[in-house]
Amino acid sequence: MGHDHGHAHPGVDARHRRLWPMAVGAGVISTFFVVELVVGVLVNSLALIADAGHMATDVIAMLMGLTALLLARHGGTDGEKTFGWHRAEVFTAIANALLLIAVAVFVLYEAVARIGSDPEVPGLTLIVVAVLGLAANVAVMLLLRADASESIAVRGAYMEVLADAVGSVGVLIAGVVALTTGWGYADVVVAVLIALWVAPRAVRLAVDALRILAQRAPAHVDVEQLRRDLSALPEVSDVHDLHVWTLTTGMDVATVHLGTDGDNAQVLAAARQVLESHELGHATIQVDPIDIQRQCHRDITW
Repeated sequence: MGHDHGHAHPGVDARHRRLWPMAVGAGVISTFFVVELVVGVLVNSLALIADAGHMATDVIAMLMGLTALLLARHGGTDGEKTFGWHRAEVFTAIANALLLIAVAVFVLYEAVARIGSDPEVPGLTLIVVAVLGLAANVAVMLLLRADASESIAVRGAYMEVLADAVGSVGVLIAGVVALTTGWGYADVVVAVLIALWVAPRAVRLAVDALRILAQRAPAHVDVEQLRRDLSALPEVSDVHDLHVWTLTTGMDVATVHLGTDGDNAQVLAAARQVLESHELGHATIQVDPIDIQRQCHRDITW
């Protein structure tokens, strides 16, 4: 019986993700959250309060993401924690998505409650605060953008800040409309549009995270094509118990049993190349001689 355990990891290993962009971003957004919330309450602007609510979720998202990255980097893999704390990033992404959805629902509820109230909001105040908030959001987006594709926790925080940037643009538009026309409902309309823009993106983030928790194969891996490629290898008579899943962003894992009556070392080397061609550098391959293969089929049912 032959066995091989590959360790090539494409992309950035979870233990080496950058921490400082999240820390700096959390500090910047925290400052402007306080500014927007105080001004929003003072001038009774739902758009500003909605944007401040999104900024609050930004801060929570970045703090949770930072905690997840720290756990992935320093969490041990001894004892029962054989996979370490890499999945903390995935749980963080789900929490971020739930926060975004909760804020969107709250804003929609408040918007309905304000129908018929003829709100009055100072347009110039909205414009000034929106410009400052937009500048803060863009700065933080630039900090997080490079790491967003490598970590689902960072992507969750990035999406939070992106939603905030869109919110700031909306508040700016509401301010201009209120200042030039005196139509206070622009504030409510913008708040609703922000909520409707955020909600589907939050759902998508949650779906991506749940896909990982459900141990579905990564979207970029065609499992049936992988099975065909392994089956096409010389001296491989059977491919079974093929499992492909994602531990966390950038850490895809595979296990497979290969039946053969040939040279185990050659089969292992060829199979490893096939798996790496499918971007599966971390794989456990077991090569079973024909007699062992029959026993394996009887014993394993999943």
